[in-house]
Amino acid sequence: MTGIVLKSTGKWYTVLTSDGATVKCRIRGKIRLQGLRTTNPIAVGDVVALRSEGTMEEDFVIEDFLPRKNYIVRKSTNLSKQMQILAANVDRAYLLVTLKSPVTQLAFIDRFLVAAESFRIPTTLLFNKIDIYNSKELGEIDDLIAMYNKIGYSSIKISAEKGINIDILQAEIKDQQVMISGYSGVGKSTLCNCLDPDLELETGDLSLAHDQGQHTTTFAEMHPLKNGGFIIDTTGIRAFGIVDLERENIPHYFPEMRDLLGECKFHNCLHLNEPKCAVKEALQNGDLAPSRYNTYLQLMTEDPNDIYRRSIYE
Repeated sequence: MTGIVLKSTGKWYTVLTSDGATVKCRIRGKIRLQGLRTTNPIAVGDVVALRSEGTMEEDFVIEDFLPRKNYIVRKSTNLSKQMQILAANVDRAYLLVTLKSPVTQLAFIDRFLVAAESFRIPTTLLFNKIDIYNSKELGEIDDLIAMYNKIGYSSIKISAEKGINIDILQAEIKDQQVMISGYSGVGKSTLCNCLDPDLELETGDLSLAHDQGQHTTTFAEMHPLKNGGFIIDTTGIRAFGIVDLERENIPHYFPEMRDLLGECKFHNCLHLNEPKCAVKEALQNGDLAPSRYNTYLQLMTEDPNDIYRRSIYE
């Protein structure tokens, strides 16, 4: 028997079986890790092989998992070389972005996009809470959408609270296995409830002291949608660490830079201080957004033990 993992809370896993039953499972024996040093061998979204050892719903054990299409991980908080797999087999990631309440930093957006590129997960930006912005702020959102659309990332303006453009999103995610991410307070759980009111996920208010959301999701959890497909509601993110990327490979995860890599004078150009660098020329000509290049510089020069690697998901 096979099933798909909906939730993991330490030793126990909630699994939706191939015959439609929801059961609790434990891991029995060792699960192959395919060379990954991870704290959790099984993650939300994994398709697993099950065996029943009794008549109760808690009598199921996970024997193995099927090969993954992809997965996304975070660095362990103790700065070890281990990682935690957050979700597996993701068809698309949606990053919720807010201009205020709370403010989503551009560097955070770009770091998330680089991570998704490295794990081969297509990403759409959702600019949420458009119902609370004035005309100037809406113009700023349009400018951001134009910048990211030029790079190749789709963007949608929504209001989860008011249901604006949710029908577009519902049609796009139908029969897909998608992940919703973003800062605490950007409206992830509200969006999930709007996409499927039967979910009735808990939502939280913003902290008045810090303009940040109160964490309402402790573990990543995947919810079946009544119209088909699954939605993974992740824990709130305050920083996003890039895991185990070699410096020379980082330009490949910036699509607008990737298209220029063959045009630099030196084949091993790092696009920092080298002469006749096509990437630096694009920056000077306005074809490469300064905010994107600044994130690239951060990734190329940052200390691998800094806060971004210690506090990715909370």
